[in-house]
Amino acid sequence: MADAAAALAVDVPHLNFAFDPNAPLTLLDCNLQLPRGSRCLLIGANGAGKSTLLRIMAGKRLASQANIRVFGRDVFRDAPRGVTYLGTEWAMNPVVRSDIVVSHFLDSVGGYRHKERRDRLLDILDVDLDWRMHAISDGERRRVQLCMGLMEPWDLLLLDEVTVDLDVQVRADLLNFLAEETIQRKATIIYATHIFDGLQGFPTHVVHMRLGTTVNPKPLVWPPNESNAHEYPSLHTGADGSNDVIERDLSPLLTVALAWLREDRKIRQEKEKEEASAAAKDAHALSRLRKRGARVGEETTDSEAFFSKYDYGAGAAR
Repeated sequence: MADAAAALAVDVPHLNFAFDPNAPLTLLDCNLQLPRGSRCLLIGANGAGKSTLLRIMAGKRLASQANIRVFGRDVFRDAPRGVTYLGTEWAMNPVVRSDIVVSHFLDSVGGYRHKERRDRLLDILDVDLDWRMHAISDGERRRVQLCMGLMEPWDLLLLDEVTVDLDVQVRADLLNFLAEETIQRKATIIYATHIFDGLQGFPTHVVHMRLGTTVNPKPLVWPPNESNAHEYPSLHTGADGSNDVIERDLSPLLTVALAWLREDRKIRQEKEKEEASAAAKDAHALSRLRKRGARVGEETTDSEAFFSKYDYGAGAAR
């Protein structure tokens, strides 16, 4: 058992999490165990809990009752070294939008200590050391973030949609570099993304998240094989049994992701109907129910009635 635990890069058993003690659970019975050297994709709709799970594994969001281990160490009580988290919020920080030269910025976070890796990443990400952070595009700023975050060798890399701004060539070259890191150094990657172009051969595992939980008890090996093909939706039809996926000529990975997300939406909508039915006799509970999409019958098409909602002066006069 000890040898098996030591071989795991990540061990998340039965994780429950809420942002507030009185709030509903955001994550419910999440399970994630990955061996070293894995490249795992987190797949799920917006709001499925992917970002929250990544931030907890990075130790950036406290889950005090959880027993989450990275390389055998508790992420909150005995934080392991070598964990790098890169998320989208970085680019919104005013500091990284200030008038600072990229070379100075990278030196300020230790680029001079990892010059060989830094120089390789500068070439892969096509970064100009003379760029000024306030005068570059979002995609270029994202490249600087990736160079900064990947310069120091890491053992576990947690990526949350950080390749969204990259052009096709830079993204492809970056993915090749990341795959090489997992093969040569047995580093581990967990990557949450909604962009599946060029990812068909990248992951070794995939995890399906739905409504705050991991759907399968353990990550699914990718690509599918004879022993686990039954755990994947059909690669020949859509989630509703139609053949529209074939007609659109999608990759197998994107086909699986699309089928999962279609299924997730149907399950969520059924859950909303059940909650609405249960709350029908309770006006307060009914008012707190969330419903996405069009609200047929609840909104007026009459201009006078519509604009009366925004006539704040009339309300004050009364």
